[in-house]
Amino acid sequence: MKPTHVFQGEQIVAGYDNKAVIHGVDLLIPSNKISVIIGSNGCGKSTLLKTLARLIKPISGSVTLDGKPISKIPAKQLARVVGLLPQSPIVPEGISVADLVGRGRFPHQSLLSGWTKKDHEAVAEAMTIMNITEFANHNIDELSGGQRQRVWIAMALAQQTDILFLDEPTTFLDITYQVEILDLLTDLNRKHGTTIVMVLHDINLSARYADHIFALDTGKLVAEGTPTEVITSTLVKDIFGLNCTVISDPVSGSPLVVPKGRYHVSDPHPS
Repeated sequence: MKPTHVFQGEQIVAGYDNKAVIHGVDLLIPSNKISVIIGSNGCGKSTLLKTLARLIKPISGSVTLDGKPISKIPAKQLARVVGLLPQSPIVPEGISVADLVGRGRFPHQSLLSGWTKKDHEAVAEAMTIMNITEFANHNIDELSGGQRQRVWIAMALAQQTDILFLDEPTTFLDITYQVEILDLLTDLNRKHGTTIVMVLHDINLSARYADHIFALDTGKLVAEGTPTEVITSTLVKDIFGLNCTVISDPVSGSPLVVPKGRYHVSDPHPS
């Protein structure tokens, strides 16, 4: 099982060109759990994730790993503990699946060591976990969207980090692949203890798969806790502007958001 870490943000203010998108966020990432960041479009979810993963330097505030500012941890050392799968990674032209997954081993290699037995084993294990071994010698351009996403996650797994950040890993996938990817990430957490933090757009999938939810609204953390504690009709109305009813998911028992649109709504008092 992966070790426990204290990953914390204090009074994070972050954004672009010195213009704040995140405003004074305090959070503690639950170790060895699955956390999901939710919120409406443009609320700062991806900005917060990138700040936690050190892609963006905060304007003010701090992000620490086991009490040490991540800004002071050497890049390779940090990359052995923290991995990131961005929202739209760039695919190197003509690269094979195995070679792309192998790039996840970079933090563990030096100029002198080259590829080791452990590197080969890590790549093989990552491809096995993601069920992509049969595509090892294929060009990644030949794969479907769902298969390609599994390759990217395998690359992150080959990095063998204790903490994994993912920015909308199910975007542009149909529901079958969305569930498949989230099931595989849950396997990674439950079997290996990997701490997973991800941004998801689908609030119902967030509620089903998360152990802990962080809810953002206009760059501020407005709620956090278990899905049952966070996902309420009031919160959905406040941060998404959606009238809804929240019921218990008949499959998982997690909160299930049922929208109230202007049409196709049963009238409990028909005339």
